[in-house]
Amino acid sequence: MTQYLLSVVHETDYEAVTEVTPEIQAQFDRVGAFNQELMDAGAWVFAGGLMPPSSATVVRSDGVDVSMTDGPFAESKEVMGGFWVIEAPDLDAALTWAGSGSAACGQAVEVRPFQEP
Repeated sequence: MTQYLLSVVHETDYEAVTEVTPEIQAQFDRVGAFNQELMDAGAWVFAGGLMPPSSATVVRSDGVDVSMTDGPFAESKEVMGGFWVIEAPDLDAALTWAGSGSAACGQAVEVRPFQEP
């Protein structure tokens, strides 16, 4: 089976959750149920939510020197806010999972297959 990255796409101005409102808790519950569905189907590999882009550090190396810069790599209107790594038999199955993930988290989900080793 092929592994796919399902990236949750957020607007760049999203903030880390500091207060769990009933709406946020409902979203957490939907994502938890989706995660369990992936596990029960044997499609789950790994998943995680990410802190906002302001917490990022970009590391660059030319093979000799290493530089580090605070903030995201690219200036963009959208950033990855979380992800799932899943195993699916084909792209159509991965897209179906992405649709369920998008419904669970309330955000767009980008699907990309991993390169073969």
